[in-house]
Amino acid sequence: MKLSNYGDFPADIPVIAEDELFLYPFMISPLFLSDENNINAATLAMEDSSLVIVCPTKPSHEGERNYDSLYDAGVVGSIMRKVALPDGRVKVLFQGLARAKTLKEVQATPLIANVDILESTNVESLKIDAILEIVREKVRTLSGVSNYFPPDLLRTIEENYDHNRIIDLICSSVKLKKEQAYKLFVEINTEKRFLLLIDYLIEEIEANKLQKEIRSKVHTHIEKVNKEYFLKEQLKQIQKELGTDTARDEEIEDYRNKLQAKKGKMGEEAYKEISKQIERFSRMHPDSSDASMTQTYLDWTLEIPFGENAKKALKIKDVETQLNEDHFSLKKPKERIVEYFAVKELLELRGSGSDSAGAILCFSGPPGVGKTSLANSIAEALKRPLIRIALGGLEDVNELRGHRRTYVGAMPGRITQGLIDAKKMNPVVVLDEIDKVSRSQRGDPTAALLEILDPEQNKEFRDYYLNFDIDLSKVIFIATANDVSRIPTPLRDRMEFITISSYTPQEKFEIAKRYLLPQELKKHGLKKSEISISDPALKELIHSYTREAGVRNLRRRIADMSRKVARQMLENSATDKISISLKNLKDFFDKSVFEIEKTTKVPVVGVVNGLAWTAVGGDVLKIESIRIKGKGTLQLTGSLGDVMKESARIAMSVVKTLIDSKKLKISPENVPLTFKENEENIKVDTSEVYKRYDLHIHVPDGATPKDGPSAGIAMVSVIASILSGEKIRSEIAMTGEVSLSGDVLPIGGLREKLIAAHKAGMSKVLIPAKNYERDLEDIPKEVKDSIEIVGVTRVEEVLKHILVKES
Repeated sequence: MKLSNYGDFPADIPVIAEDELFLYPFMISPLFLSDENNINAATLAMEDSSLVIVCPTKPSHEGERNYDSLYDAGVVGSIMRKVALPDGRVKVLFQGLARAKTLKEVQATPLIANVDILESTNVESLKIDAILEIVREKVRTLSGVSNYFPPDLLRTIEENYDHNRIIDLICSSVKLKKEQAYKLFVEINTEKRFLLLIDYLIEEIEANKLQKEIRSKVHTHIEKVNKEYFLKEQLKQIQKELGTDTARDEEIEDYRNKLQAKKGKMGEEAYKEISKQIERFSRMHPDSSDASMTQTYLDWTLEIPFGENAKKALKIKDVETQLNEDHFSLKKPKERIVEYFAVKELLELRGSGSDSAGAILCFSGPPGVGKTSLANSIAEALKRPLIRIALGGLEDVNELRGHRRTYVGAMPGRITQGLIDAKKMNPVVVLDEIDKVSRSQRGDPTAALLEILDPEQNKEFRDYYLNFDIDLSKVIFIATANDVSRIPTPLRDRMEFITISSYTPQEKFEIAKRYLLPQELKKHGLKKSEISISDPALKELIHSYTREAGVRNLRRRIADMSRKVARQMLENSATDKISISLKNLKDFFDKSVFEIEKTTKVPVVGVVNGLAWTAVGGDVLKIESIRIKGKGTLQLTGSLGDVMKESARIAMSVVKTLIDSKKLKISPENVPLTFKENEENIKVDTSEVYKRYDLHIHVPDGATPKDGPSAGIAMVSVIASILSGEKIRSEIAMTGEVSLSGDVLPIGGLREKLIAAHKAGMSKVLIPAKNYERDLEDIPKEVKDSIEIVGVTRVEEVLKHILVKES
């Protein structure tokens, strides 16, 4: 087909992509082109005086300019004018001439396609005229419920008899989805186009009718609300004239009376703020949102127990007695707590106690060792309310400081709420899991804790919701944490840490007998005379059915046992007492839990016992090594952290130095020889041993991340063993950092590590000499009695103890 003066079709012409909508043949439209491909297509069309086709992009492909992202239909037309804009875009004036369809891609940049004109089929005149009247009727109906059709366009639709022109005019005015517009655009049967258009018009009419109905209902509702407001106002004035509007006045008067009763106990700033809010509330309309918010504020603030303190005098005897009653062992932590309260008592006796709060205590240690329980005992001894604030996962600073009253649903922070719940200004506040506070875009709660826990600042703690200062200096704050290193340094500086270490098996045995068994029997409705568990059975329960630093899981196992006993007592009424011994222990517990593997006491090459500290207590780490003929490389596996990897590399260098200096003797048989050296019986230096073997060091339990420098001497021992071929004593464990010069440096977590060695049945433990001098008094007596603890200063001493010399 020939289109005017532009040549025959099908033809290869440039393609411009349009993101927003379909254009139609009758349109003269400005197009703003920012994409380079579109600009190049327009430029090519103008230079060649050729036509161009404008195709819309498919849904979700907006911005893309490749052939597959475009509909295969659009308007063929000419570019009448092209203007470059200052912002880099190009404006073209496009005149549509005919609907067309793209047949295939000819070129990608700029996009050129083979295009053919869409020609409408002939239709039966009488039938199409009848359909046209229906279309005009639907258009008139739609114009009555929407503003799609201006009067000039309606007149054109009524007077025009070019069927496809009428369809294009209507489609360009009605808001059709791209898929709907595409179906109408590519259809060449005019009758089918009309029928499709009628369906779309009916849908649009129903949608617009529904919108009009909703708008009408909303308008009516607003009028009704306004009417109710004016009626309520009139009713209020009538009630005022009759003297019946007294309930609100009584409520306001009640607030004023409460404020006057607390005036002498609160600060001047607090009194002014609350008084101002009461006056504002009295002038507000009772149905306004501000009145509701202010009333909530007054309810909160007038509940704060200004000047109300627990009356019991502080006595360290009471604290010491309560701690000893509730907790076995923990000698040093209990001593430090008593010393803390001794200072407080002395200051109070001398008239300055209230002004010197002293340090904030933080109990640190593994889960289940009694951190929160110690705080409970302190509150019980002082006869003060206990407020527990769980900080684990807290990431919104407003949870502590309170929300400003401008926010919907604002309320005081947890500290203020705790004082209100306690009804005292000097409760014991436990900040649980302070090491697990999180930062987020909503602030850093640890920054708020700096003020709360600083005795110099917390006398004037500002809650954002209250908008006045409250005095927290009389509150006893006690924090708990599992891992002190995760607490920010400025916050750590405000606290004094009392470390509560792992329990030894003997301590767990005593705790179970004295506390856990009686408590669980009482909880489960059992009498002491109805159940007995032998000492060996209880020790086996601790050793084989629990794995923990504390006693929380032990309590659960005793609870399991108590439930089974309770059931047996009910099922067999003749049973008066149930005894549990080693023989029937398995009947009450499902399966044993692997704790720490006992040592075999058989010397092995390339396997050493290291000691590790974890957040749940100590553990014995078996470090393994193998050698493979190679070029002296070192491979490390077992989910090791950067510090531990560095420690292994240092250990490798230390062992090389020992070999070079002949302090570690290497048998010539251990040095692998080349074929030539074997044939010619060439002797090689023993230092070749670390050049001709690749070492692979692995720390089992590979899924568990491990880090820290304290495995240094263990790494030295395992590398020395595998290179020299000498066996390592398996009943010896060790811990200590190693320096590049071979010195053994001190480490932390010694108590937990030695308890783990004791559980594993080790006979000797090598530790840094500085730890031996400083920390040995903290080690439980039963551990010191069962293990030979040796302090070492150099790696040469370690190797003397650990390596088995072959005779």
